Amino acid sequence: MADHGRDRAYEDLTARARIRDAAIRLFAERGINGTTVRDIAQLAGVSPGLLRHHFGSKEALHDACDAYVLERAIEIKEKLVFGGEIANPGFLPAAHPEILLTYRYVTRALLDGSTTAAAMFDDLVARTEDWIGTHMPDITEDHRAFAAVLVGMQSGLAAMNEHVSRALGVDVFTPEGHLRMAAALAALYSHPLLDPDFVAQTKGALERVRASNPSTAPANDAGAEGA
Repeated sequence: MADHGRDRAYEDLTARARIRDAAIRLFAERGINGTTVRDIAQLAGVSPGLLRHHFGSKEALHDACDAYVLERAIEIKEKLVFGGEIANPGFLPAAHPEILLTYRYVTRALLDGSTTAAAMFDDLVARTEDWIGTHMPDITEDHRAFAAVLVGMQSGLAAMNEHVSRALGVDVFTPEGHLRMAAALAALYSHPLLDPDFVAQTKGALERVRASNPSTAPANDAGAEGA
């Protein structure tokens, strides 16, 4: 005999996942203001009432999508970089559609200019800071500044997607364009752009400026020392 209670739970879980996935696609394309509950429910193949049953409101669903997208982005990156999956010939082709959707979603969220966008940026910085502390603690003494600048640079690239696409002659939101941009980023990150002696001189000059003006000391010096 079938366990109907378990069947209902399974159907609810499947519906919840379908709603979340549909919302991620629509939020990535239209943003939260351009997407209605009815749009999401229709794409997910459920009723608006079932959507509200699982998530309560469009705003709560958007928060759940933010959290899911960020978790998946970090999970995929860690598998590629630290899990050895970059050498697996089947992993990246299978994961690339999700990577591309994540890129579109985060870009749209950051361009919305809402409190949600600000919260996502702050969350990205915090997660990147934790990631640096775990995997690359010696890269800098100021993990927070490194994380904020890195996220800002990547977000700026996303915000300038129309101009980057025009320069490349291909939309960076397409598989071809995204792969070309990703290859350029890999080349950029793999080659130091500054001579080590120049970097040392620059750091020394910055320290002299800081010493001459105590008000320029980083606010998180104590936290950096304890990192």
